[in-house]
Amino acid sequence: MRIQQLKWLSYITCLIMFIALFGGAVVTKTGSGLECGNEWPLCHDKLIPAYTIGSMIEYTHRLFSGLAGLLSLTSMYGFWRYARDRRDLLMCARLTLLFVVVQGGMGALAVVKSQSAPVMALHMGFSLIAFASSLMLALGTRRWLQSREQNEEPGQGQVRLPVSRFFRNLTWLTAVYSYVVVYIGAFVSHTESSGGCSGWPLCNGEWVPELSGGVGIVFMHRIAALLLFLLIALLAHLAYWRLKAHPELRALGVAALLLCLLQVLSGAAVVYTLANDKLYIFAALTHIVLIAGLFGVLCYMSVRVWQLS
Repeated sequence: MRIQQLKWLSYITCLIMFIALFGGAVVTKTGSGLECGNEWPLCHDKLIPAYTIGSMIEYTHRLFSGLAGLLSLTSMYGFWRYARDRRDLLMCARLTLLFVVVQGGMGALAVVKSQSAPVMALHMGFSLIAFASSLMLALGTRRWLQSREQNEEPGQGQVRLPVSRFFRNLTWLTAVYSYVVVYIGAFVSHTESSGGCSGWPLCNGEWVPELSGGVGIVFMHRIAALLLFLLIALLAHLAYWRLKAHPELRALGVAALLLCLLQVLSGAAVVYTLANDKLYIFAALTHIVLIAGLFGVLCYMSVRVWQLS
């Protein structure tokens, strides 16, 4: 299998992984999780269910999740067979397969037996890690191909200056913390606490509301998101002004900041569309797409600073 074929395999895997992640969000936001009853993998005792919007949403998500699993298995084998010397890419392929299997198993358990909100939030988190791993695999394979075409060693190029330990650790901290923020956001969704705070940026007309029930959960998510924005702003500032010798890291820093800003604005849109079901679903799905892109960028940035440090 040539590198070009591995590249396109990683691209397709990443795309299907994103569709599976997005489909899971659609299932959650439309309340279609049990449209096939408590049955898995069948839907109302049928391989192909009767046509209803809810059952088709749930069943389509199952199909793409299964396809994502098959593609991640194929990618893992392909990179193990033909690129095992690239340990970074092989690690991404293994992580993709691992978390696809884990989130698929959790999804099946959620259908067969009701799970608590913390467990369902983990299901969303594992899906996000699977997508981020596939994105790192795709971007890493693209960079590997470019380096071979330029007759360079993997991980090398015109820029060979290492990044500082502080910047490396800050990048890793930001990536890990972003996952915590995502988990809290998923917890908000699965506890149906989205309406806990009316208005934005104030919560029920107060800077610090009474921290109880859904209000406390939503307010905690807002504070966590604010701290994430500050961390990413610092990271982007350092990348842009102090890493001029690393144009890739500068671009990743700017991309992370823009995605985080859009994610904050989409969070505000979620609050202001709570009274309109259609607009709310659109705003909520946009919010999830943006945080998926942000987490993927931070994960890939974490790999690059590890390679360059």
